[in-house]
Amino acid sequence: MKLTQLPFFLLSFFFFQSCELSPKKIIHPNIIYILADDLGYGDLSIYNEASKIKTPHLDQLARQGMRFMDMHSTSSVCTPTRYSILTGEYAWRTSLKMGVLWSYGPLMIPDEKETVAKLLKRNGYQTAVVGKWHLGLDWQLKSDPQPNQVIQNDWGLITDYKEEIIDFSKNPTKGPTQVGFDYSYILPASLDIPPYAYLENEKLTQPVTSYTDGSNLEGDRDYDFWRPGPMAEGFDFYEVLPNFIDKAKAFINKTQKKKAPFFLYLPLAGPHTPWVPKAKAPYSSKAGMYGAFVEMVDEQLGQLFAYLDEQGIGEETMVIFTSDNGPYWKPHHIEKYNHKAAAQLRGMKGDIYDAGHRVPFLVRWPAKVSPGSMAQGASSLANFYATVADLLGIPSKALDSNSLLGQLTDSDFQQQAQPVIHHSSRGHFAIRYGDWKMIEKRGSGGFTPPASQPTPTGERPQRLFNLKEDPSELNDVSQEYPQKLEQLIQQLDSIKQRHSISLK
Repeated sequence: MKLTQLPFFLLSFFFFQSCELSPKKIIHPNIIYILADDLGYGDLSIYNEASKIKTPHLDQLARQGMRFMDMHSTSSVCTPTRYSILTGEYAWRTSLKMGVLWSYGPLMIPDEKETVAKLLKRNGYQTAVVGKWHLGLDWQLKSDPQPNQVIQNDWGLITDYKEEIIDFSKNPTKGPTQVGFDYSYILPASLDIPPYAYLENEKLTQPVTSYTDGSNLEGDRDYDFWRPGPMAEGFDFYEVLPNFIDKAKAFINKTQKKKAPFFLYLPLAGPHTPWVPKAKAPYSSKAGMYGAFVEMVDEQLGQLFAYLDEQGIGEETMVIFTSDNGPYWKPHHIEKYNHKAAAQLRGMKGDIYDAGHRVPFLVRWPAKVSPGSMAQGASSLANFYATVADLLGIPSKALDSNSLLGQLTDSDFQQQAQPVIHHSSRGHFAIRYGDWKMIEKRGSGGFTPPASQPTPTGERPQRLFNLKEDPSELNDVSQEYPQKLEQLIQQLDSIKQRHSISLK
């Protein structure tokens, strides 16, 4: 008997059975990657009960998903970390081996370089970046630059041009589009570095015809500090954060007209200086102006999370929140406010010590990530690329990226320890493996004095710490465990040599 000759009730039975037995169609989630700027590990009260700052919306995000307790940015300053997030590779493999790009440095990601945005775009995602870029733009110049008008580092990377040769009457020729983003609305660099202007799809939204004399220039480059420089008409420092959230909502709203999922990279300009909590806003904080700005970040993100629910897409959206490096929070700030932005960790932004690069990392993905779960092992922000590739079922091509998907979605998954490389603002290296951390040179390698120190007679320059027993990195145990020290030295050298590439 042919199938078509079966009675209707049997046909119905076979039909519904086949639907139940066939695998469900895999629907990829929307992805929102939120990158705070200079937010400390100890700023969020979910990480630090003694925090003087109130962060109810981010605390709630942590309770709704997974909180990583030992996540690290790949650098203790911003440009190299942003490079790693998008490419899955350490930035020291390029010609940016210390420091950051400045105001007018060209796009540092080559056109042919693979990025997570390109990967997602090839696989049907709508892609966007809204926020602080700081990966370079190809500004057009008024004339061929003279040698004294070009700022290069020791490895030949152009990190800046002198302001007088930038032609603000023309738009940059390269930017987020070449990195894989369909849509972009960006601030070129940090909110304390000119030019102060927005670019939408590499086009200036307002002419750069104004100039600011700067703010709080006599201070310690904190509070409401920003440098003098060119500024677009009508630019308002106090409206940057709300503006980015509004643009993020607008992009999300536009994506709902299509069935394709979206990837929104949302790198905020706060709480990096200038600390600009919105004027007359009802923010109160026991950590002063900085605390008020962090609370504003939390409040604005709370609006974004509520918007996702209003749009009915909260359940199908993976939200990731982290920071590009540790806090710009000096000892005199701690003394004044009794607030430890890096909790018990040693150092601050820029440093090779953990306060420079251990960051909060929260992931909410309803029905996939268990609410209130925690991840304990050391990990790196470079792992985003491999995690996305794993989500798509595609082998990862990134050199320094390891997937976190199993750790996120399987409560029984045992994440294998992977070495994590740390890199300071002055180019000092450290390696973390399990409980152990080896620092290659003496000194902080960053903003905490002394940045460098001579090696005592009869000792090696490297230092060794057991972070399980000594999370504040106070006790160098290199002489007690010489074999462990040597093992980590060789491991770091092997990683640097094995994957060494040159990108200019």
